[in-house]
Amino acid sequence: MGPVVAIIAPGMMGSAVGRRLVQHGLKVTTVLDGRSAESLARAREAGMVPVTDTEAVTADVVMSIVPPAAAVPLAERLLPRLQASRQKPIYVDCNAVNPKTVVEIASIITSTGCPFVDAGIIGGPPKPNYDGPVFYASGDAAGRFAALGEYGLKVRVLDGPAGAASAVKMSYAGITKGFTALSAAMMLAAAREGTAETLHRELSESQPALLAWLTRQMPAMYSKAYRWVAEMEEIAEFVADDPAARQAYLAYARLYERFAADYDGDKREVGALAEFVKRSQQ
Repeated sequence: MGPVVAIIAPGMMGSAVGRRLVQHGLKVTTVLDGRSAESLARAREAGMVPVTDTEAVTADVVMSIVPPAAAVPLAERLLPRLQASRQKPIYVDCNAVNPKTVVEIASIITSTGCPFVDAGIIGGPPKPNYDGPVFYASGDAAGRFAALGEYGLKVRVLDGPAGAASAVKMSYAGITKGFTALSAAMMLAAAREGTAETLHRELSESQPALLAWLTRQMPAMYSKAYRWVAEMEEIAEFVADDPAARQAYLAYARLYERFAADYDGDKREVGALAEFVKRSQQ
């Protein structure tokens, strides 16, 4: 019998990870108190078993997959349950937070006697015909977390302390999502000046691989922009020793904040971006 895994919470990533583990024969639990109807439906469809916080910490592995701002509060919320539990699960923080935040979370969790793993997720939620995402894992218990590789997860263990995996995640997301923000800003600037068609033609001739990447990446951003705001802010703290870089990522956070509001509103900017990338399909 394989390990029991608790995943908090059943968002798009958490529920998809849960589904993959269930498909590979594991019991996966989750906490649904206060969750939306969409989350309840995702958890049910994934085969995840609803439990209380107290029951969740009796699992063999607890995976925290929440928005960045909720990572520390979740650890604090579970602290008394983990302290009281005789069984000490491996606590795996899988959130897009900077290494300093990871160290803070680790200090909370290890004070309960629980092993701690820092994990950075790179890639989209699990789905059919896609063997990702990759979980980069660091910390003393990373090798134990890697045992979930036998149940459908792709885990790569780093030779480093808690914080190393999140540094990889911050660096990677800083490049991919930072470049998406930069590209969106330039596409919109070209649209405002009436030169979007010319820019698209030039990219198709001189940077076809780059244009192909943006054509895939940009539409995927619209509905996720609200989640990327806090991630850009975490990256800003990750690069805080470089004031100019920090300022750039705080600016990207504000840009994604604006895109999120636009997506929920009249979609004026999102529409202009969609129009730009649609040219590649014509």
